[in-house]
Amino acid sequence: MSLSPNHGDRRGQRPELIVLHYTGMADGASARARLCDPLAEVSAHWLIHEDGTTEALVPEDRRAWHAGAGEWRGSGDVNSRSIGIELVNTGARPFPEPQMAALEALLRRIMTRWDIVPAGVIAHSDMAPDRKIDPGPRFDWRRLALQGLAIWPEGGDEQPLAASLARIGYPAGPATLAAFRLRFRPWAEGPEDATDRILAAGL
Repeated sequence: MSLSPNHGDRRGQRPELIVLHYTGMADGASARARLCDPLAEVSAHWLIHEDGTTEALVPEDRRAWHAGAGEWRGSGDVNSRSIGIELVNTGARPFPEPQMAALEALLRRIMTRWDIVPAGVIAHSDMAPDRKIDPGPRFDWRRLALQGLAIWPEGGDEQPLAASLARIGYPAGPATLAAFRLRFRPWAEGPEDATDRILAAGL
């Protein structure tokens, strides 16, 4: 199996984040071809197909080109300090059970290898809220959290939303509320409300 040529040096960083994506393409073969195309200049460390087949495209000690512009916890260059996982999905359909099970197994291994905590598993939309929505509203974050593979709000005292979102790691901006909701309450609409403030404080 050939690896993607699209990677570089980690610039003195080590993985502390895992960024989850969907491919947004019709099938796994198309996604793999793009992630391995030197002209596309995009890549990810891992590609998980709908049947659970898991492919390593870039060694984890190398910097894959998956995150792009954005920041998390006040720091940019997310590529240098993260591992990227692409899930084959158009963005408009549920994530199949074999794919989710494969993701969970992979997350456990990566988190153990690099000592990454559940709060370090984030969505592409979390760190780039003004331009990305993946892995989207159909992704089951609560399922991961119940296994200690991500975080999920447990409720708390109502606190100012902007301060809570900043503590979680979100970059400030007009799209931040939408990104938070996309992950934790994708059915919500309208301006921020008490539920947003309580859930964010609980995180």
